[in-house]
Amino acid sequence: MHDPKIRHQAVALVRSGISNAEAGRRLRVPAGTVGYWLHLDRARRGECPGRPPTVCYVCGGAELDLVAYSYLLGLYLGDGHIIQYAKHRVPSLMITCDDGWPGLMDAAEDAMRAVFPQHSTCRVRSRGCHNVKVYSKHLWCLFPQHGPGRKHERRIVLAPWQQRIVEAHPWEFIRGLVHSDGCRFTNWTEQWRGGELRRYEYPRYFFTNKSEDILTLFSGALDLVGVQWKVTRRAGRPYNVSVARRASVALMDLHVGPKH
Repeated sequence: MHDPKIRHQAVALVRSGISNAEAGRRLRVPAGTVGYWLHLDRARRGECPGRPPTVCYVCGGAELDLVAYSYLLGLYLGDGHIIQYAKHRVPSLMITCDDGWPGLMDAAEDAMRAVFPQHSTCRVRSRGCHNVKVYSKHLWCLFPQHGPGRKHERRIVLAPWQQRIVEAHPWEFIRGLVHSDGCRFTNWTEQWRGGELRRYEYPRYFFTNKSEDILTLFSGALDLVGVQWKVTRRAGRPYNVSVARRASVALMDLHVGPKH
């Protein structure tokens, strides 16, 4: 340990134009120690080169791609989770995407890059799927719904600033939820008409989630865009939201569409 006065003298000497080695000889301190003190001084002054510090939309007032965030929020509420391993200093957001939907993986990664432009994304292979990941210290700020346990076992409520984003960009939020825990498929039925058994087909959308709060967020977003929906119950509890009316399905096809 060195006296703080010696540190200040060493930094002052180097800043006056003297080399690290000469400053060390004068103060009887190793040149490497002088270089380390100089690095700490530059860091405190914000003079160190490299990646600029990240600024958060919530805690720092940084800009945020609201469209991409609304979509990513829907993906997170469906198939996403935040985790921080003991060996990692920074938490990661993971969106699990089935290998059958490569377009969904691309969309998830594009949204992550837009929301976290200063961070790199990656895909981690798992059985039958890939986890699209991004690391950031501000995940807790941007996704305050994170918490211990499964989502359907705790309250899921949007923060006021999140609600404003969803109200401004409801289709992106709906698309993210459908791309995670929803689907578009063709339903069919058979009816006797004129003595002949005829098959009728019609498309519909389903969104299935065990969390009543997330189902409510989905149906609330549908109300914002004028889509009619119904709730299917299982064991007396809401289980999925279906969209089957022709005009509403047409709206969903225009703004959401099937996974790909």
